[in-house]
Amino acid sequence: MKHKLLLILAFTAFQAFGQSDSWQILETTNEASPRHENSFVECDGKFYALGGRADRPVEEFDPKTKTWKKLADVPMNFHHFQAISYDHEIYVIGAFTGGYPHEKPIPNFLIFNPKKNEWREGPEIPKDRLRGSVGVFVRNDKIYLASGIIDGHWDGHVTWFDEYDPKTGKWTVLPDAPRARDHFSATLVGDKAYLVGGRRSSAVIGKVLDLTVPEVDYFDFDTNTWHTIDSTIPTERAGTSNVANGPYLVVMNGESVAQEAAHAEVEMLDTRTGTWSSLPKLNQGRHGTGVVYYKGKIYVAAGSANRGGGPELNNIEVLEWK
Repeated sequence: MKHKLLLILAFTAFQAFGQSDSWQILETTNEASPRHENSFVECDGKFYALGGRADRPVEEFDPKTKTWKKLADVPMNFHHFQAISYDHEIYVIGAFTGGYPHEKPIPNFLIFNPKKNEWREGPEIPKDRLRGSVGVFVRNDKIYLASGIIDGHWDGHVTWFDEYDPKTGKWTVLPDAPRARDHFSATLVGDKAYLVGGRRSSAVIGKVLDLTVPEVDYFDFDTNTWHTIDSTIPTERAGTSNVANGPYLVVMNGESVAQEAAHAEVEMLDTRTGTWSSLPKLNQGRHGTGVVYYKGKIYVAAGSANRGGGPELNNIEVLEWK
């Protein structure tokens, strides 16, 4: 009876939104640069691909004209980060620089202003909270950093949770998450911050991809406490990207030891019930990139087609999801 009820709830969640039957590969007027371990983020109605293993310029995508535009070169190599849009600018926080497996955390924020087409160096991250491959999100004009790893893909994954106030420059250490993870995305759903997917990268013991994290943790800002939901992510993977709409959290992209190809599964969590359902699979599995939810559509661009470092992608897929 309980199993039947969960199926009904999952079906109800699946039907809650109008959506396309499949992802569509968007035909653009020109091509973007291939990249992976980058971010893809919306700012003031346009989408930005930035960062990645190779030094690529910032590229701006206009969803109205379906056109890419090359912008400023990057000030340094940076990758493995979750970019955020804040106050009409794009913030790169908790990123790595350098090569595998001992990538180094970047000690400062990097801030890009799309209107000025300029980069500037932002505030310094406290040395005792410095790490890369961090989950980052914005809530009430404050920036939050969750988990990550200190020494590239080698070792040093952490449970840290921090708050930064851009208006005052104050850095606050918050309660640690229940478990460490890296190569994931953090997402705000209502007034709860969800950490889903990821792994504990451990090249030091020869397990870079192996230690995926099945549990879903969330921080409740009302009670200032962490919790773990009863259900686990259906497809364990790292290098994931998340978007939210209402009580629903979509987890997509990723890599794992289960298969050489990057994951194409798109899975949706109803945060009210803890039940999972599936959305249409991507045409092209990918990992190491971001996703944008804009005007009732999910957009994903770039990433790696296989686990590890390639081949790099430069196309965009879109799914209507309202």
